Amino acid sequence: QVQLVESGGGLVQPGGSLRLSCAATGNIFSIYDMGWYRQAPGKQRELVARVTLGGSTNYADSVKGRFTISRDNAKNTVYLQMNSLKPEDTAVYYCNVEVLPYSKILLNIWGQGTQVTVSS
Repeated sequence: QVQLVESGGGLVQPGGSLRLSCAATGNIFSIYDMGWYRQAPGKQRELVARVTLGGSTNYADSVKGRFTISRDNAKNTVYLQMNSLKPEDTAVYYCNVEVLPYSKILLNIWGQGTQVTVSS
């Protein structure tokens, strides 16, 4: 079994910052791509940022220059540093990880989601 544990969401004023964390635990042989997605009320889930095992990153245009994704392979953890937050960043943020357990069957796993609310 592989599980993702997210943390770091909350309420922040416009212009503020938050840092999300997502740790993968369990039967893990290797982790490939790690990413963050978000879903606002009434909208589809969308990619925020992804990072490969080698450290290559890609971002949604709407967050470029404000958000930074990073990973700590020793801790099986991915982070999302969010700066200059705007009300339109309000959403539930989901961690997504490609995991190869010792069974060698590749899994695509989602976290439980963490609420980020940007409001004055």
